[in-house]
Amino acid sequence: MGILTRFSRRQAARSAPPSGRPALSAKVQYLSSTDIFRDLTSQELVEVDRVTAMTTCQRGKVFYTPGETGEVLFILKAGRVNLYRINPDGKKLVTATIGPNSVFGEMSLVGQGMHDTFAEAADECTICVMSQADVEHLLLSKPRVALRFMEVLASRLHEVETRMENVAFKSVPARLASFLLQLAEEGNDQIVGVSHQDLADMVGTYRETVTRILNEFRTQGLIDLGRLRVTILKREPLEEIAER
Repeated sequence: MGILTRFSRRQAARSAPPSGRPALSAKVQYLSSTDIFRDLTSQELVEVDRVTAMTTCQRGKVFYTPGETGEVLFILKAGRVNLYRINPDGKKLVTATIGPNSVFGEMSLVGQGMHDTFAEAADECTICVMSQADVEHLLLSKPRVALRFMEVLASRLHEVETRMENVAFKSVPARLASFLLQLAEEGNDQIVGVSHQDLADMVGTYRETVTRILNEFRTQGLIDLGRLRVTILKREPLEEIAER
């Protein structure tokens, strides 16, 4: 079964609300906040709504694997998604962490690849899915969307290059400090819902190494630790470590 068919069946299985208008309005409003669709009119957004399937994935669910058939585009409404690869020894390396209102997927037409890549929900996620045919039609008929696609892909490429440079040239403490600061920038100084194993996968090391370094940061008074929680207490010393 293709991935789009699977997502569409999940959506069809959900019970419909008494009136379709509120759900449709909420979905269209969400699509309008997504970067690639922000230039579209309300009517054009309604057209996009008609060709998208929407579903929810629980934290830890792998919803895309390298063996999936068919090209699809994912639009992340809420939550975070980790894209990762596994080496021959079974070690996981997160290549990108996708946030809300972002797009990703296997779409060769726009140079968006998922070769050998898994997609896993880092939080509970709400995701919309579009087929290759619908994306192609949208890009050909709406040049503004194609332009936004190019901007998103350029930004994603820069993020991946930066992450790979960090793995290649920075020490593990520097990579970990940098990633903690990055996560904190997305909200506040408290990072919730990220385990030591998650951090290890993101910075390309082992869980035991991350636990040891986090304890060192705590001893130095830079952070506080709790269950699935890291609180940054002193940003400047962490920033200095991140630049080493």
